[in-house]
Amino acid sequence: MRLKPEEHARVAAAIATAEARTSGEIFCVLARQVSSYRDIALAWAAAAALLIPLLLIPLGFDATWFPGLSDSWEAAHLAARDLTVAHAIGAYAVVQGAVFIGVYTVLRIPVMIRLMTPRAVRRHRTRQAAMHQFLAHGLHVTDQRTGVLIFAAFADRQVEVIADEGIHSRVDQAVWAGAVEALTQGLARRRAVEGFETAIGMIGDVLADHFPPAPGNANEVPDRLVEI
Repeated sequence: MRLKPEEHARVAAAIATAEARTSGEIFCVLARQVSSYRDIALAWAAAAALLIPLLLIPLGFDATWFPGLSDSWEAAHLAARDLTVAHAIGAYAVVQGAVFIGVYTVLRIPVMIRLMTPRAVRRHRTRQAAMHQFLAHGLHVTDQRTGVLIFAAFADRQVEVIADEGIHSRVDQAVWAGAVEALTQGLARRRAVEGFETAIGMIGDVLADHFPPAPGNANEVPDRLVEI
């Protein structure tokens, strides 16, 4: 998802309107994806490669399922048993390799890896990415410690609102949850700008109640939405 310049302008205008009534600072970030989750795909593929071939054993799996692994002449003595075992191990390894590659390939499809990645993992990585953006854009060094980041990860279907310590202790958590829900619904309808506008308005109302604008209040953080 890439927003148009006019959509960026709408978000910037919503931030400016909200900040006109408060000394707080609001900043927005829209990320396409916070992680490739390649490690999750590898973990699923490895687990499948270990477990799925075991299900074939009750079905009578052996090397004869693979032409070429059991077509050679065998001597009728103890060496034949060794050769049979070697063929079976080779066939089992082929199945494991095929399962691993197949599962990993399927899980590189974005919708599949999202479905197979635990929500707690997606939430944790989104939180980490949001905190990185919070620090990178200096929202933790405003004069009154009133910076607020609204962070959305589109592919991950996750939204985070991070408030600096000057705000966090004085605002009910339900306020942040409401803003998160508003933006989440906007993203689900593919109306990200409307979601940001609603969330910004809700947060702006709370900031105006607790942190009214001070004389000579400077705009310490640019009024903008950043896409990463």
